Amino acid sequence: MIMFKLCSVFSKLLHLKLQLLALGWAIGLLSTPAYAGRSCEETALQLSTLEKGLSLAARVSESLDASGATVVAIARAGQDLSKYGLRYSHFGWAYKTPTGWRVVHKLNQCGTSTAQLYRQGFGQFFLDDLFAYEAAVLVPNKQIQENLFSLLQDDSKLTQLHTPSYNMLAYPWAQKYQQSNQWALEVLASAMEPTVVDRSRAQNWLKLKAYEPAVFKIGAGTRLGARMTRANIAFDDHPNEKRFSDRIETVSVESVFGWMQKSNFAADWRVIR
Repeated sequence: MIMFKLCSVFSKLLHLKLQLLALGWAIGLLSTPAYAGRSCEETALQLSTLEKGLSLAARVSESLDASGATVVAIARAGQDLSKYGLRYSHFGWAYKTPTGWRVVHKLNQCGTSTAQLYRQGFGQFFLDDLFAYEAAVLVPNKQIQENLFSLLQDDSKLTQLHTPSYNMLAYPWAQKYQQSNQWALEVLASAMEPTVVDRSRAQNWLKLKAYEPAVFKIGAGTRLGARMTRANIAFDDHPNEKRFSDRIETVSVESVFGWMQKSNFAADWRVIR
């Protein structure tokens, strides 16, 4: 089941004039929840972090309300990936409800080898110690929005496309593991094609539509060190001929957004700061 993490709202925090209830923000927390790639150690939530996250959430919500969209792909910059030529680390699907926007996305549990699906408000989506407080937003075409809107509210279909075994660098054309962006991409495939009811069919559809994953040059020493020290990183799902040539392919935000634009599934994506 998708986990719902909704808490009460404090009305006077840092004098921010924010519409907290409308956005579904979870403020009543004394420590940050465990997010993708993080340890399970609870740390004090800094007020500056809270203020920046909520301010970004408000700007994103206001911008999307004005856009007229009902479903968007929304990405955050959770960590510095500049050495790989990437800006954004994670994306999910946001859809508009009468009480505000909700994001459905997949999160790794405390740096372990498992992950779950979550349905959250923008406040929680950005309530993290982000590398950069900005969001990348891609608005799909109208028909795709309609298809996604229905699918995103169907827990059984979303979980049918979900593999709990998590790998941050999961191979895009295998089903042993699944990383967060990979799940979101396979959800899109299911929304686009009614016959896509499992991960194998989703990946076949993506191949047919010429999706190309991100490619990283990662040497054997780095792979070995990562595998030995990180439970959420594995390479045994990658084909030997690619892995032993240090070619690691995985699903990145930029590869998905770029492919959707190139395929005329969406217009240009924009950044909200």
